[in-house]
Amino acid sequence: MMKAMLAAIVPVSCLLALGGGPDKSDADAIKKTALDYGQGWYEANAERMERALHPDLAKRALMPDPRSGKGMIDHFSAMGLVQATRKGGGSRTPTDQRKTDVTILDVTGNAACVKLEMDAWVDYMHMVKTDGRWVIVNVLWEFTAEAKKKYGIPNEL
Repeated sequence: MMKAMLAAIVPVSCLLALGGGPDKSDADAIKKTALDYGQGWYEANAERMERALHPDLAKRALMPDPRSGKGMIDHFSAMGLVQATRKGGGSRTPTDQRKTDVTILDVTGNAACVKLEMDAWVDYMHMVKTDGRWVIVNVLWEFTAEAKKKYGIPNEL
C-alpha cells in the first residue's frame, strides 16, 4: 500500500516542483523574439532582426571547408546578421515556403532554449532576459536533410 502511495505522490510532486514552464508573458515574449528573428530574415527587415539580437550574439554552424572539405565552424555576429538581413536576407524565399515554427525547449529564470524551424534549416537559440526583454545571444544552426541534399552538403563533416 505504501509503495502504491509513493508511486502516485512522487510523480505529482516532481511535476509541481518543475512548475508549468515559463509564465504566459515570458512565453509570448520569447516566441515574439524568435519570430522577429525568423520573419525579419524573410522580410529583409533589419530593424526587426536587430531587435531580436543581443549585440554580442554568436551564430554558428558546422560547414564544409571549401579547401579541405572537412568540417569547420562558420561564424556570424549580430552586426553581420543584421547587415545580411538588410541586403535582402531570405526575401527571395517564396512566401508559401516561409516557415517559422517556434518551440520553447526550456526556460529557467532569465535563460531560455528555443528551437526555430525555418524553410531549409533549424536554429537552436539561447535567449536571455535583460532589461525586461528577451534577446538571442547564441544560435547553433543546421541545414535540414533536404537542404543538404539540394546544396550538396555532406551529412557528416
